[in-house]
Amino acid sequence: MRRRSWLALAAAATGAGALAGGGNAGAQAPAGAAAAPARAPRPIFVLNSLDADVSIIDPQTWRVVKRVPTGKEPHHLYLTPDEKSVIVANAAGNTLTFFDPANGEVQRTLRNIADPYHLRFSPDMKWLVIAANRLDHVDIYRWNPAAEPPLALARRLPAGKVPSHLAIDSGSKTVYTSLQDSDELMAIDLATQQPRWTVKVGKTPADIFLTADDRTLLVGLTGDSFVEAWDVSGAVPRLAKRIATGEGAHAFRAKGDRRHVFVSNRVANTLSLIDTQTLTVVAELPGPGGPDCMEVMADGRTLLVSSRWARKLTVIDVATRQVVRQVEVGRSPHGVWTLDHAPRQ
Repeated sequence: MRRRSWLALAAAATGAGALAGGGNAGAQAPAGAAAAPARAPRPIFVLNSLDADVSIIDPQTWRVVKRVPTGKEPHHLYLTPDEKSVIVANAAGNTLTFFDPANGEVQRTLRNIADPYHLRFSPDMKWLVIAANRLDHVDIYRWNPAAEPPLALARRLPAGKVPSHLAIDSGSKTVYTSLQDSDELMAIDLATQQPRWTVKVGKTPADIFLTADDRTLLVGLTGDSFVEAWDVSGAVPRLAKRIATGEGAHAFRAKGDRRHVFVSNRVANTLSLIDTQTLTVVAELPGPGGPDCMEVMADGRTLLVSSRWARKLTVIDVATRQVVRQVEVGRSPHGVWTLDHAPRQ
């Protein structure tokens, strides 16, 4: 289903009434050494697509400390390679808003970016790829933070109907994109910046997730109740399995253990945990209010879910599989993110 259709549903529904650890975390400071001052946790960002702003949430008090305007329809966001900025893509506003990930302050706005819906940096830090959902193309930008502006359009590729979500392999060789209204999956060669193949998938593919070994691409079928697992290790993709999850299978977020991934089932109001080695569902969690994007905090236990139709950020304890709180945000909350997050695989 197109972005506009989901937003219309959201409007009707709302109108109706352990910080990221590294090294030896348990080591003791030398005797006599002054203790390092504790760093405040970095904020949580929630993109309010219908309000054209971002809710900035304090993860200690769980209160919205401010709402920051962006362009129209902020849907997704991504961290720059130097980790100094998080970029919010404003699809209908044709802009990118750069935020300081540590305090939620706006750093700059880049204009004249055509329909930036979903975005991904290549791991080699050379390219920013953007899916233009409304305009049916994929843009590949050269990334050079020393230049002004830091983005230069290298290639624009027609991409069927409604390119939705992107994934890039660990070697920065291949970009994958779901084509939501074409019921297709497309692969793009980053070296040649040309399509490599296109294959038919199930109904209304949305988010996609590439496993840590780059072999299996999971596709959430929002128009159905399955996740398709595609073997993309060869020259031609092969459907390995259809995994029953819940109606409206939509978005993914890795648990952080390089094996498990959550999928939000937007219509069923549930979350499924998939074992990427066995391609089976091993747990189910609640996902009230039309669950969409997710984030796992650095403690590995706290799961954040944007409840799209309920105008809330839902917080779930992964260990107990219980909703522990909900935070009021804006209309049609979509992307959710924090710098203090668990690993992405």
